[in-house]
Amino acid sequence: MAQINKPNEYFNTKLYTGDDTNNREISLGLTPDLTWIKARNVAYGHILFDRIRGLGFSLNSNNTNADRNVGSEFGWSNSGCTTDSFTVDRGSNESLNESGRPMVAWNWKAGGTASSNTDGSITSSVSANQDAGFSIVSYTGTGSNATVGHGLGTTPAWVLVKERGASGESWNNFHQSLGAGITIMLNLTNAQQSSSTMWNNTAPTSSVFSVGADAGSNGSSKTYIAYCFAEKKGYSKFGSYTGNNLDDGTFCYTGMKPSFVMIKRTDSTSEWNIYDVKRNPFNLTNLELEANTSDAEANVSEREIDILSNGFKLRGRSTFINAPGGSYIYMAFAENPFVTSTGIPSCAR
Repeated sequence: MAQINKPNEYFNTKLYTGDDTNNREISLGLTPDLTWIKARNVAYGHILFDRIRGLGFSLNSNNTNADRNVGSEFGWSNSGCTTDSFTVDRGSNESLNESGRPMVAWNWKAGGTASSNTDGSITSSVSANQDAGFSIVSYTGTGSNATVGHGLGTTPAWVLVKERGASGESWNNFHQSLGAGITIMLNLTNAQQSSSTMWNNTAPTSSVFSVGADAGSNGSSKTYIAYCFAEKKGYSKFGSYTGNNLDDGTFCYTGMKPSFVMIKRTDSTSEWNIYDVKRNPFNLTNLELEANTSDAEANVSEREIDILSNGFKLRGRSTFINAPGGSYIYMAFAENPFVTSTGIPSCAR
């Protein structure tokens, strides 16, 4: 696996404060294809934009709402916008630039303009960045067992799928640690659920991921967006761990210093806890947002972690991140690479 030496070319976190203007340009330093925005100090929803769905189309990770067109309130190519920025308006549909409002935006680079992919039984539209192990996939469901091309050229470790055209369907996740007979929903606190029809009990391959007849991933004539992630040394890690309920908590080795970590308990109810080093640059890292709620940023002492040069360590005792014997999954993206010898386990207590 090739080492990524400049992770900030593929992912970054941007903080900005709203100023109530229109067509405001937020400079990033990379050209994003997925931008996820959250107001930090108020209960506004998480707002996701991606290049395949098109400028101004938003989804919310904290609910099951359909795609919504918010027009010029968000863009990547509005007048005056450079290739390494996005633009926001004050707007009435989404609160992206309210005066004085602190905001966070997480940004990932895929492959720009999408192209047709016929690797699966369903023809998909794919924007893929094989170097970063990230692709955005759009497809239309068939209602029967099928495969969908993802364009990564390597097996994805995490696949997140959302039905776009109608309210009611959750954000379903495949995670390599859970297997293809399990789904877990980003917008809910629920534990993992067994499902033979979500991923057709078939693990992804280097070219496709599988879907069954479940409306959450493959309803007849329904439209879907999928975000697919493969592990890349020095840049990303998608792992699992077992909690121990100690201040000296589980250490998760990622092989790099994480810039972004999201954690979810899988064997019981819990929030999806998001940490990053821009909002909380020093340990203990305790400013967390929850992908499944609109809640404002909170300092939760029982959910503290340390972000280290080669991974992260649990410090809080909350059941949401560190219950004794509790099972958890996580995703992490790098700030800086950290090259080590092979043979070190992904998690150790």
